Amino acid sequence: MDDARPEWEPEIDVSAAWAAELFGGRFAHVAPLATGWDNTVFLADGTWVLRFPRRRIAVPGVEREIALLPRLAAVLPLPVPVPEIVGRPSDAFPWPFFGARLLPGRELAESGLPDALRTPAAASVGSFLRALHAPDLAAALGARLPVDPFRRGDPSVRAPMARERLDRLASRGLYEPDAAVADLLAAGARSGPSDARLVVAHGDLHMRHLLVGPDGRAAGVIDWGDLCRADAAVDLSLAYAGFQGAARDALLAAYGPVSPATELRARVAAVSLCATLAEYAAATGRARLRDESLAGLRRSVS
Repeated sequence: MDDARPEWEPEIDVSAAWAAELFGGRFAHVAPLATGWDNTVFLADGTWVLRFPRRRIAVPGVEREIALLPRLAAVLPLPVPVPEIVGRPSDAFPWPFFGARLLPGRELAESGLPDALRTPAAASVGSFLRALHAPDLAAALGARLPVDPFRRGDPSVRAPMARERLDRLASRGLYEPDAAVADLLAAGARSGPSDARLVVAHGDLHMRHLLVGPDGRAAGVIDWGDLCRADAAVDLSLAYAGFQGAARDALLAAYGPVSPATELRARVAAVSLCATLAEYAAATGRARLRDESLAGLRRSVS
């Protein structure tokens, strides 16, 4: 990683005033809500979420969200954003963007929900992933989706990347090297490509993208820019990064059987995601996300 240019640095950084202008002044109040690597998000009039790509690499993902989220919303058991107001590329802004109704809830990463109280959310995630990964959905939508473009389901790719990030975190005193994590990554690096069937996958399902309500129940799944076809392990990584003990058992019971090979790939993907999030959070001053990501590393090998 080039320290002079972080991976998440925006190519276009939309302001609240610019966002309001691009939506034609239809909203009385537009305020920043969240930022990530690829998108900037605003809250409009307390009920709408306005989503803009920050980097060109995110544009195909926004186009898939606009095209496919209405279809997914109709068949999934948890709410997902539905683009209702779509902005097309123009001289005013070169990429597509959209507005969707606000989903209630907070990111799991920001919720402070203790592990012991995560079982209801976990069970809902298991049912959600069972529906998302259903063969008939892959048959209906698969031809419109890329195949795991970032190779998140290939532990021989993700394990070395995770080791590099963990080394950087350790050098900053943010991570105490863990033999169990090292052993898992070594096993992942030795494994071959998966021959599992491909499913419709969220593609980037982690603690920021699962919303939970005040009662601790799952309230929605957001940020579908990495929607793709992939090994189910890519999404099942959340079972290991976000949950443990009874909560993880509830998720897997609702989802269905997971083979040892899929579990290995999911655990490696979980470590890779948590290392990435921890590094990003530390660099951008997001203490809760940093702590949740480091906890996710421990859960991933529990």
